[in-house]
This record gives sequence, C-alpha cells and structure tokens, in this order.
Amino acid sequence: MLFLGFILLYVLSAYTLSKITVDKETDTKPEVEIFILTNGVHTDIVMPTKNDQIDWSKQVQFKNTKSADSTYKYIAMGWGDKGFYLETPNWSDLKASVALKAATGLSTTAIHTTYYKQMRLGDDCKSIMISKAQYSRLINYINNSFQKETSGNFLPIKTDANYGKTDAFYEANGSYSLFQTCNTWANSG
Repeated sequence: MLFLGFILLYVLSAYTLSKITVDKETDTKPEVEIFILTNGVHTDIVMPTKNDQIDWSKQVQFKNTKSADSTYKYIAMGWGDKGFYLETPNWSDLKASVALKAATGLSTTAIHTTYYKQMRLGDDCKSIMISKAQYSRLINYINNSFQKETSGNFLPIKTDANYGKTDAFYEANGSYSLFQTCNTWANSG
C-alpha cells in the first residue's frame, strides 16, 4: 500500500510540475545551434564538438571511444544513474535493485557522451538556436556536471558497456532520483 501511494505521489508530482512553464529569454541572437535528442524516455543535449567557445574533444577525447574517429562534428551528452547506464543496455536487462537505487538516489551518476557526424531532425531530434551567452552558460553547467581528475580532466569510466563505437562514459556529480532525472538535468541546462 505504501509503495502504491509513493507511485501515485510521483505520478501526480511529475504531471503537476510538467505544467509549469518558464518564459523565453528576450533579446537573444540565434548564434549557436544545439539539439535536443530523445528516445522517448531519455534526453541528451547535442552541441558542436568544436566552435570558437569550446572544443569538447579536449575533455571528451575521441580516444575514449571504440572508433577513436576525430571527424565527428557533434557531441551528445546525457546525465543519469551510473548503474542504469552501465547495467541496463536494454529495458529487458533492468534489475529491480538498479531501479530501486536509481529511484531513491542511492547510487552514483555518470555522463554518457556520444559523437555524431550529422544530426537528422525529426520527432526525436529538435534544433534550437541559442546565443553565445546562453551557450556559455550551458558550457559551464555541463562542465560542472563532470567529476574531474586533479589535473582538471573529465574522469572517464573504464567499461565495456558502451552502446556503440562513438560513445563513452564519465563520472558525474549529483545524485539521480525520481525527482532529479536525466530529463531534469537536460532541462536545467
């Protein structure tokens, strides 16, 4: 009964909170194209690999992917529960213990990065034009989401649980829970 009450509270909270809107910033120049990529459950922020503001490949190094191909023009980043990322390649692999830890904030987090050669717009991929000032804030937000080595480099996770040849995982800051999800992270950026 307590579990059902918890689920009901979560669904009601998620529905209610999703109705809150934020006003669009005014006086913004469309200077940098980013993308929001979703599979219907998880959301990634996709940015240029390099531009005049940042070269993400210096921290998210191509050599940390299986392909080690340096010709990719875009990088997607998504934040989430580390156990879920590394132990659940498919929904059929989901274990109750991983789901419980993720839901309650009892595990650590990771950032999943994926390189893309091009982006294809559609229901799962939307383009957003932002100003350089907005992109600077997004860079800082994402940069602060990564755990770093003492040298300042992002801390890679050594794993064979990659989803393809162009992705890698990194240790992240923060705690995932029912109320602080991958989509909350992407929306806060």
